[in-house]
Amino acid sequence: MKAENQFHIKFRLLGKAFNSVDELLLFSQSISVEVYQFLENWFDESTIIEVKTSGSTGTPKLIQLQKKHMINSAKATGEFFNLFENTTALLCMPVNFIAGKMMLVRALTLGWQLDVVEPSSAPLKNVEKGYDFSAMAPLQVINSLQEIDKIKKLIIGGGVVSKELISKIQHQKTEIFATYGMTETVTHIAIKKLNNFNLIPESKNKTLLQAENDFRSRHAELISASHYKTLPNVKISIDSRNCLVIDAPKICDKKIVTNDIVELITATEFKWLGRYDSVINSGGVKLIPEQIEEKLVSVIKERFFVAGIPDAILGEKLVFVVEGIEKKDFFEKVKDIQSLSKYEIPKEIYFVKCFIETETQKINRKETIKLLKNIY
Repeated sequence: MKAENQFHIKFRLLGKAFNSVDELLLFSQSISVEVYQFLENWFDESTIIEVKTSGSTGTPKLIQLQKKHMINSAKATGEFFNLFENTTALLCMPVNFIAGKMMLVRALTLGWQLDVVEPSSAPLKNVEKGYDFSAMAPLQVINSLQEIDKIKKLIIGGGVVSKELISKIQHQKTEIFATYGMTETVTHIAIKKLNNFNLIPESKNKTLLQAENDFRSRHAELISASHYKTLPNVKISIDSRNCLVIDAPKICDKKIVTNDIVELITATEFKWLGRYDSVINSGGVKLIPEQIEEKLVSVIKERFFVAGIPDAILGEKLVFVVEGIEKKDFFEKVKDIQSLSKYEIPKEIYFVKCFIETETQKINRKETIKLLKNIY
C-alpha cells in the first residue's frame, strides 16, 4: 500500500480511532460531503489530487498536486512548529481549497487528533475545548479575538493580515503567524511571526549601555518580525525583477517564479513588498500599491484599494478606490496622512457602491476597476 494510502496509527477524527480506510471513509460521511470526497480521493490509487486555486487574481482554476508533495509539506509544517503525534487541531476552513485539505493531510500524516467544525466567519463561537493548532483566514481571526486563546498556535492565510489586526493580537497568549504560499506550493513555504515577541521589559534602573543593548534587542526582534522564514528544504532567490523564486523539490517538481517583489534578508528570510503586476508607473515613479495600502489601513475604515489608471501625461495616475457612499471630506483626510510621500497621495478618489469579488470573496481589482471606466 502506498504511503498516501495509509494514515498514522495515532490519527483521530472527532475523537474516534479507525482500524481501516473503509471505516474512516464511512465515518467521514457523517461530517460533510467535502470531507468525505477529499478522503475518498486521498485514499484512491491515483498519485495526484486536483485542487482549486484561491482565485486571488481572478477565477479559481483546478491544478494537480502530487500526494507525496502534500505529505512532505505536512511534515515540514510539523517540524517547523514542533507539532507531531497527538497534537490537537481544529479544522475550520473550507475543505474545497488547499488550506482545508492540508489540515486533513497533516492530521493523517503526523497522527493528530483533529476536530472539524463547519467553516464560518466566527468558527470559535461554539467551541468549548482548547487546541494546540489551527489555521484561519483573517476575517475568522477578527471575529474570534475573544475566544482566540483556545488555540495555542495559529496560522493565518488566505488574505493580507492588516496592521490593525496585528495590533489587536499583540497581547494574546496565542502564538499567531502569517503564512506565505500558494496552492502550487501546497499552501505555505514561509512563516512570519506576528505576536508574542520576547522583548526585554523596560527598567528605569539601567545604565546607558544596558539601555542601548535593550533597545538593540527590541529593534532586532521587531525588524525580524517583518520577515518571512522558510520551512525546511525550501531555497529562495530573486529574479531580475526582484521577484521571489522558490526552489522546493520536496513539494514542487519545478522552480516557481512568482510575481511577488521581495527583499532577501538572508538565505532563508525575506520581506514581502508587493505584487510586480500591480506596480504603478506614474511619471517614471514606481509605486507599490500594497505598501501604500499598509499606510492607510488604520485610517480608512471602509474597504479600499490603490490602483493605477491610464493618464495622458503621467502614463498611469495613482487613484484610491473606496467601497461605499462618497464622503466630501475624504480627500482632505487622506492628504493629512503624514506617512504618505507626495507621490503616494492619489490624484483621484473614486467611490464604488459594491466591490466585485472573486469566488472566494476577495476583492477582484481588475473587474472593479472596469466599473470606473464610465467615470474617468
